Amino acid sequence: MALSDETRARLKTVSTATVATILFKRGLRSQFIQNVQPLRVRAESMVGEAFTLRYIPAREDLNGIEVFKDPSHPQRKGVETCPPGAVMVMDSRKDARAASAGSILVTRLMVRGVAGVVTDGGFRDAAEIAQMDIPAYHQRPSAPTNLTLNHAIDTNVPIGCGDAPVFPGDVILGDGDGVIVIPAAIADEVAAEAVEMTAYEDFATERVRQGQALPGLYPATDPKNLEAFKQWRQEKGR
Repeated sequence: MALSDETRARLKTVSTATVATILFKRGLRSQFIQNVQPLRVRAESMVGEAFTLRYIPAREDLNGIEVFKDPSHPQRKGVETCPPGAVMVMDSRKDARAASAGSILVTRLMVRGVAGVVTDGGFRDAAEIAQMDIPAYHQRPSAPTNLTLNHAIDTNVPIGCGDAPVFPGDVILGDGDGVIVIPAAIADEVAAEAVEMTAYEDFATERVRQGQALPGLYPATDPKNLEAFKQWRQEKGR
């Protein structure tokens, strides 16, 4: 099921932490991509459907520097075929020694309207990519010369990225904390619940700042707090 504009807009207003709690309640415990951070924290969250690229360990006789001359090379092909509005997610074997991509390839993704790029490895030209108008997440900068340590093998197939399972079309949400993967089939309901949960969390935060104690407030086990929340929503237009 394609990501709707409504769900995309909703997810841009919620956090990966909130979504992680909602997925946990559904028994999904491994959806947060581990050890991946934004190159630069942005005002708006990254949201898009996953388009994947899979790397395997390179074999020297098949993965010399000349492979990049091939226009059908999976890395180059992926950059040219990742749909606008999607997030390119790379399984780089959690190994940042080899660059998953550099500034020229990420620039091409940006110009093509891709919503973001994620790798559990690293980017070369990381400082330059951080300044671009495209969200980017990685483990750490890569050594510029280790181009052929990994071998790009396939695009838009199921992958593991930072220990999280990612299927093509899954919905990717990235914020200042990191990146989480929402199964496509439940993206709409997760987004709707996350908006509701965020509203209550904002209410609870406001009350805590005013000096209210946590018992009965967070979680909302006291009906009085739910009544106060209802009134708060009416006042705030939420």
